[in-house]
Amino acid sequence: MVETPSRTLPFGSLVTAMVTPFTADGSVDFDATAALAARLVDDGCDGLVVSGTTGETSTLEDSEKEDLYRVVAETVGDRARVIAGTGTNHTSHSVEMARRAERAGAHAQLVVTPYYNKPTQAGVLAHFSAVAEASDLPIMVYDIPGRSAIPITTETMFRLAEHPRILALKDAKADFAAVTRVLAGTDLDVYSGDDGLTLPWMAAGAVGVVSVSAHVATAAFRRLVDAAAAGDFDEARRIHFDLDPVIRAVMTHLPGAVSAKHILHLQGAIPNAVVRLPLVEPDEGELAPVLADLAEAGWDLDALGGREGVRA
Repeated sequence: MVETPSRTLPFGSLVTAMVTPFTADGSVDFDATAALAARLVDDGCDGLVVSGTTGETSTLEDSEKEDLYRVVAETVGDRARVIAGTGTNHTSHSVEMARRAERAGAHAQLVVTPYYNKPTQAGVLAHFSAVAEASDLPIMVYDIPGRSAIPITTETMFRLAEHPRILALKDAKADFAAVTRVLAGTDLDVYSGDDGLTLPWMAAGAVGVVSVSAHVATAAFRRLVDAAAAGDFDEARRIHFDLDPVIRAVMTHLPGAVSAKHILHLQGAIPNAVVRLPLVEPDEGELAPVLADLAEAGWDLDALGGREGVRA
């Protein structure tokens, strides 16, 4: 586990929600996955989500997910927390994926609110409780009503926090008042699920971020999280402003998996930017604002092929 001045963090503090590299024919590229995981940890990540939304989990087969958990755990599991994306909108399927993740060597799991079904809060509570009982892996609850169609209410989060294996919340609904109540009323470790809200969430007591943009600016996010955790908010604010155009490049123009893969490919971190349908690679017009944001951040686009650097 990751050490902090007062306790351990079972999920880390800078967690990247990894893309899943594919070969040119769309098969999972396990060698590229291992190389990317190593790169991210070398550059400062202490946690990785494998087969989450950005990992295109909805188009991965269960066997591919289990193999991904295993490959990443074998590659960096001694240096970072491997967090398996196991959540689906089918409770028994989520239970099965929790057991597969534990078998494959994952340290923890990220479980999203059941999407599309729109269950009541009683159903949400029963779903997460069933997954929590299925294995010994600790759970980070993922609250993202923009994808799940329903929020997890604060009262439900209070109930979930009573379970001994539900230890964290990834909040992606940008409700500061609700997050404040969770921080004040539970022992959950809270993570920003929006890259651009890392600083304000940590200022209120969150322990870190689960990030997509950290793929391409890992070292800068590491400095941001460390500065905020140390209470150095002048430094954290400076990095926050520097990262703003990078976050816009990754998160505002295209699906996160698409933009992250394209930039990673430009950096030489993955061999291609292939995604699985229904995602598609961007055309030049769609890519133009992404590159414009990176240029605003001071990136030398002609020199990409090495490590990232805000104002590189």
